[in-house]
Amino acid sequence: MNLLKKDDGSSIIKFKYDGNNKFHRFLRQILIVVTALTALTILWWDISIFMGRAAIPAPPDVWDAFVRLMNGVDPATGHTMWTHIFASLGRFGLGFLIAFAIAVPLGLLIGYSKTLHDLSKPIIEVLRPIAPIAWAPIFIMGMLFGSVFLGQVMVVTVGIFFPLLTNTIFGVQKIDSNLIDAAKTLGANKVQTFYKVMFPCTVPYIMSGIKIGLGIGWMCIIAAEMIVNTSGTGLGFFIFNNSVGGTGGWPFVFVGIILISVLGILTTGIAEYARRKIAKRTGLE
Repeated sequence: MNLLKKDDGSSIIKFKYDGNNKFHRFLRQILIVVTALTALTILWWDISIFMGRAAIPAPPDVWDAFVRLMNGVDPATGHTMWTHIFASLGRFGLGFLIAFAIAVPLGLLIGYSKTLHDLSKPIIEVLRPIAPIAWAPIFIMGMLFGSVFLGQVMVVTVGIFFPLLTNTIFGVQKIDSNLIDAAKTLGANKVQTFYKVMFPCTVPYIMSGIKIGLGIGWMCIIAAEMIVNTSGTGLGFFIFNNSVGGTGGWPFVFVGIILISVLGILTTGIAEYARRKIAKRTGLE
């Protein structure tokens, strides 16, 4: 903001955009998001009118359904929307924790050891292209893990596992060999080199793997909840139930879809924010 003097001595205020100013960048980003979402809503409304199908309700109908659900319960199950949301978050979160606990240490070891890398590469390349949801019938309907709940969790685990594993391996392999040589020169043994050099340098790549895995994980849990769900909770079950004759109908289905989008944006956004902070702090931005 600049204060300018006119010829008659009066002053005027002139706003000037500064691309390097954090507030201006934030304001610009907000305007872009609002404009994009407004355009998407208008397009959605136009498609709803043009198609004239119940399966594509207009935005006002979906908003009314959202208000009903957030202030009451799902008529088909008697559960609140928060129950469905937290049920999906619980399965998703447990699946993520299992994937993280296995993929990160394993990725560090495979990336560190050439022998392990060579042995594991064929196995990873065979299993990685298989869509995680393809395992759902075995995990859930086949009761491989003893319960529907754990079967759903393991579908999420598989979905997150491979992006996280491959990014961790890649991160280890991208470490500057001079850093490792310097640590050894200063007297660090293999364990100290592993924990004080390799792991910190790999963290930004791990965060990238987490971001990718979170997106895939949400696809997996929603699909898994649609296949078999003995608890009657979860956003996947809510969507499927209302699409096949539930009392809410298609507006309720769209409410579930929008909630999945919001949860996905929140989780991946947190992961991306953490990745940038860590990358900047470690000098790997």
